[in-house]
Amino acid sequence: MTAPFPIAPDAHHGLSVHEVVLLLETDPSRGLSDAVAQERLARFGPNTLPAPTGSAVLSTILRQFHHPLIYVLLLAAVVTASLHEFVDAAVISGVVLVNAVVGFIQETRAEAALDSLRAMVRTEATVVRGGHARVLESDALVPGDLVMVEAGDKVPADVRLLRESELRVDESALTGESAPVDKCEVVLPEATPVADRRNMAYSGTLVTAGSGTGVVVATGSETEIGEIHRLVGAADVLATPLTAKLAWFSKVLTIAILGLAGATFALGLARRQDAVETFTAAIALAVGAIPEGLPAAVTITLAIGVARMAKRRAVVRRLPAVETLGSTTVICADKTGTLTENQMTVRRIWTPDQAVEVTGSGYVPEGDLLGADGQRLSPDGNAALRWALLAGAVCNDATVRFDGERWTATGDPTEAAMVVVAAKAGLAADADHGFRRIAQIPFSSERQYMATLHTTPEHRTVVLVKGAVERVTEMCDTAMGADGALRPLDRRAVTAAADCLTAEGLRVLACGMRPAEDSARLSEDQLAGAVTLTGLQAMLDPPRAAASAAVAACRSAGIAVKMITGDHAGTATAIAHSVGLLEAASREGAVLTGADLAALPDDDVPATVERARVFARVTPEQKLRLVQGLQFMGHVVAMTGDGVNDAPALRQASIGVAMGRSGTEVAKDAADVVLTDDDFATIEAAVEEGRGVFDNLTKFIAWTLPTNVGEGLVILVAIGLGAVLPILPTQILWINMTTAVALGLTLAFEPKEAGIMTRPPRDPREPLLTRSLVGRIALVSSLLVAGSWWLFEWELGHGATLPEARTAALNVFVVVEGFYLFSCRSLTRSAWRIGLFSNTWLVVGVLVQALAQILVTYLPAMNSVFQTAPLDADGWARIFAIALVVMSVVAVQKRLGQRKAC
Repeated sequence: MTAPFPIAPDAHHGLSVHEVVLLLETDPSRGLSDAVAQERLARFGPNTLPAPTGSAVLSTILRQFHHPLIYVLLLAAVVTASLHEFVDAAVISGVVLVNAVVGFIQETRAEAALDSLRAMVRTEATVVRGGHARVLESDALVPGDLVMVEAGDKVPADVRLLRESELRVDESALTGESAPVDKCEVVLPEATPVADRRNMAYSGTLVTAGSGTGVVVATGSETEIGEIHRLVGAADVLATPLTAKLAWFSKVLTIAILGLAGATFALGLARRQDAVETFTAAIALAVGAIPEGLPAAVTITLAIGVARMAKRRAVVRRLPAVETLGSTTVICADKTGTLTENQMTVRRIWTPDQAVEVTGSGYVPEGDLLGADGQRLSPDGNAALRWALLAGAVCNDATVRFDGERWTATGDPTEAAMVVVAAKAGLAADADHGFRRIAQIPFSSERQYMATLHTTPEHRTVVLVKGAVERVTEMCDTAMGADGALRPLDRRAVTAAADCLTAEGLRVLACGMRPAEDSARLSEDQLAGAVTLTGLQAMLDPPRAAASAAVAACRSAGIAVKMITGDHAGTATAIAHSVGLLEAASREGAVLTGADLAALPDDDVPATVERARVFARVTPEQKLRLVQGLQFMGHVVAMTGDGVNDAPALRQASIGVAMGRSGTEVAKDAADVVLTDDDFATIEAAVEEGRGVFDNLTKFIAWTLPTNVGEGLVILVAIGLGAVLPILPTQILWINMTTAVALGLTLAFEPKEAGIMTRPPRDPREPLLTRSLVGRIALVSSLLVAGSWWLFEWELGHGATLPEARTAALNVFVVVEGFYLFSCRSLTRSAWRIGLFSNTWLVVGVLVQALAQILVTYLPAMNSVFQTAPLDADGWARIFAIALVVMSVVAVQKRLGQRKAC
C-alpha cells in the first residue's frame, strides 16, 4: 500500500493536529462517513499485513534435493540398485527422503514469524464514523478514521493523537522501552525517533492507563509494525556454519569421487583390461568413497544436542542452530528481560536523615531494608521512611499477585516496584487494607505527579503524593525527619541525592504527604507549598543474578557480548557496567545510540559496531543494520530478543534466540532457539552444548572418511596393478552401512570434553576439514590400504582362497575402524585418558558390530550373499595385529601434535 496522502506516513508527529486533520480530510469530532470509509477501504485495502506470496509446494520439495551431498547419495542409491543390492539402495534412499522431509518442514516453518505479526495487528477498535461510536474489526480501519482507546486496549493502527487523558502506552514490544510511555498532543520535531514520539500511538502496542482519541494516519503495511513485517520478510536466512561447511565439503567430495572413479575407469582401459570389469571397479570405488552414514550422523548428532539443550532450558526450533551456537563469535543481547529481570525493583531509598539499601530482586516480596551499617531497618523506627513507603504503595494503581508459579504485576512496572518494596518492609497490610481512597489527582505527563486522598487506619485524612523529583519538591517547603518532626526543606541536598542516584542509572521518584483539611475534596491548589517531602525511591530493572558470571564465561570463551536495547543510553550504560560489559573507564565509542548509528556512513558501520559494546535507543531497522555489519566482519552472530522490534534482527542473525516467558509470539517464531527461562546464562550453557555437538560431528568425520578414502584407494591400486579387487562392491556397502550405524553414530553420544568453554571460538572461515584433520585422514587411510593389501596378498600367497583373502581384507577395515573409534573420542588426547567406558553406547556399538562380523564371516547364508568365507584363528590374529599397529601410530601422531602445539 502506498501513502494515501502527499506526506511520508511516518511524519505526522511533526504536524499540528489541525494540519493532520486537513491532510487526511477527516472530521476531528465526527470522523469519516461510511461512504468515504468504504471508498478508502477499496482504495487502500484492509488494515492487515500482506500475506506472503510463497513458492509452490513442489518447488519447495525439489529444493530439498538441491545439494551436492544429496546428489552423491542419490548416485549411491542408483549404483547399489544396479548391483541388485536393493536393501542397501532402499536404506540410502530412505536417508535422502528423511532429510528432504525435515528440510521441507523447516522451510515452511519460516513463515510462522510473519503469520504471528499478521495476527498481532488484528483486534477490535472503537471507531467514530458519522458522529457515532461503534466497535469494528481493526481490518476495516482506513486512514482518516477517528478511533478511541482506553486502558486495556490494543492500538489498532498508527494513530496521531488529537486528545488524551492521562494516556500511557506500553511500547516495549515495538521499541524496547522498558516503561510505559506518557502520551500528549504536542508537536514534535520531524527527526524525533519512534521511541520518543509522544503524540503517536502505534499499531500493536498496549494502552496501560488513561484514554485517548486520535486519527488513523497509517494502516496495514504502512504502519511501523508493517515496516517490521517487511524487514522480517526481507531478512536473509543465512546458511549456518555447519551447513555452509557441509556444502563446501559435499562439493569437494562429489568432485573427488567422480574424478577418482573416472580416473580408475580410464586407467583400466589404458591397461587394456575388460571394460565391464573396469566399470564395475569404478563403481566400487564410488560406492566406497561415499559416506552414506554422514547425513544420518549429522541429523542424529544435532537431535541429541537438541535434547541436551532442552534439559538446560533452551528449546531448539531448527536443528542446525544447535551447532551454530557453538560457532558463535558475538552475542548481541537484548537488555530488558535477558540481561535484566524485566521487573522494576526499588534499590535505594533516601530520606532526609538516612540512606537505605534494598535487597531482593523483581516482584517477589522478599528482601530487607538495610542502613549504612548493614543492619536491617524497620519503618516503625523511622517516620520519614514509613511515609515514603506508604506514599509509594498507597498512592498507586498497580497490583502484584502470585499466580501459582511466579509473582506477576498488573499496571505500571514503576508502581509495582513501590508496592513490592512496601511489602518487604512489612507494610503490605497497611497498603492494602488500612487506607481508603476518597479522591485522586491522576498522573499525567504534564502534571508529572499523582496525588490521592485517604482516610488512615486511625481515621485521619491524609494526602499522599508521588512523582518526578522536580515537580514534587516544588510543592514542598518542609521535610520529615526520622522522628516525624518537620524541618525546612534542604533543596540542594534533595537535588544532590537525586543526581547521585540518577548517575547510577536509577529512575528516581519523590514521595510526600500532608494532613488534609478538607476530608472530601482534593485539588491541585491544595498542594502548592503544603506537602512534606518524606523521601526518594530509586529503582531500575535489575540485572539477572547469573548475568555477570555468564558474560564473564562468554568472554573467557572468546565470545564478544554486546548489549542492544531501545532504552535510554544512561540506563543501558549502568546495566552494562553492572554485568561486566563495560569497564569503569570504557573507551570512546563503546556506547552508541540510534542517532549515532543513523549518522554513520554505510562503509563505517561494520568496523564501528565491532568496536562498540552497548547500543541504546536503537530502532528495529538499526538492529538489523548492526547485525549485518557484524556479519560483514566475518562474525557468527547470536541475537537475543523478546519483542516485535527484535524480529527482523532475529531472522537476520546467524542464530536468533527468543525469550520463552516474556517474548512475543512474533519473536519466538522468528528465532531459532527459545529460552524457557529468559536467562542470558542459558545462552552460555547452550553455546557449550553447541560446541560439544560440533566436536562430535568432527569426530565422526575424522572416523568415517579414512575408511571411505581407503576403500576407494584399494580399488584404485588394484586397477593400477592390474590385480583382482581385494574387496567387492557389496562388501564395501556392508562395511559402510553397518559400521556407520553400529560404530560411528555412537560418537553422537560422546560427552563434552573438559575445557570446552576455555578455548576460543572456531574461526568461521576455517573449513570443515582442517589441515590437521586432513593429515589424520590421509595417515589412517594409507595404513588401511597398506594393511588390507598386505593381508590380502599374504593370504593368497599362503594358500587361501580368493573369498577367504577378501574376507580377511574386509575384516581389516572393520576391526581397524573399531579400534580407531576409541581414538576418535578425542582428536587431541589419548583414548586411555578419556576412559574406555564413559560412553556406554560406544561399547554397545562395538559389541553389535563384532556380532555382525561373526555372522558375515561364518554364517553360510551371509557367505553366499557377500561372497565371504570363514577365517581361522591365525587370520584373526593378523587382523588384530594390523589394528593395533594403526592405533599405535595414531597415538604417536597425537602426541607429536600436542608437542607441536605447545
